[in-house]
Amino acid sequence: MTQHPTAEERRPANDGPKAAARNRAALIAAAREIYAEHGLDAPLSGIARRAGVGQGVLYRHFPDRAAVAKAVLEENVREVEQAAAASGATLSGVLGVLTWHLTESAAFIGLLHADRTGGRTDDRGDDRTDGVHAHASALSERVARSLRGHLTDGHRMGGSDDLMLAVAMVSGAVTGPTRQERERRALAAWRLLGVEVGALRPFAG
Repeated sequence: MTQHPTAEERRPANDGPKAAARNRAALIAAAREIYAEHGLDAPLSGIARRAGVGQGVLYRHFPDRAAVAKAVLEENVREVEQAAAASGATLSGVLGVLTWHLTESAAFIGLLHADRTGGRTDDRGDDRTDGVHAHASALSERVARSLRGHLTDGHRMGGSDDLMLAVAMVSGAVTGPTRQERERRALAAWRLLGVEVGALRPFAG
């Protein structure tokens, strides 16, 4: 079982703006972990505990569930965009970064199935997740643009909807109790689609 630092170990010293920046980074990191384990509907209280801060601190940075999810999803999308814009980038390499995020984050899979409907209430009883899914459509299109830029003429995913349909199909296969199992299933899905994928890894810059 994964051992996480205690709240006292993770809580930064109170030194004004620097502490605020560290708190925000810790909350995003904690949210990424929690969403990877439980998806977008995970309770905000669990994110605050994982980050080692009180819920009041969380709400100062992120007023609702949608704001937390958007911050995490934005970071995922930005990495895919950076990978696509990097010198010497290839479609297989960008797909490797994208697929790494799929195996890492149940929330990112939710983004790529942006047609979900029906909000849930957050820890304060407010219906907030509709805002996440509205925003997810725009983020999903940014992922699509990053990938389309590396499609060669005549590519098997060159049809108007083929690219993101393939991504959605692969994301639907990314299940399993361990990261290794999710990676195995993702690569098997790409292989069945006849698409080459580079190493599964985060974008390193």
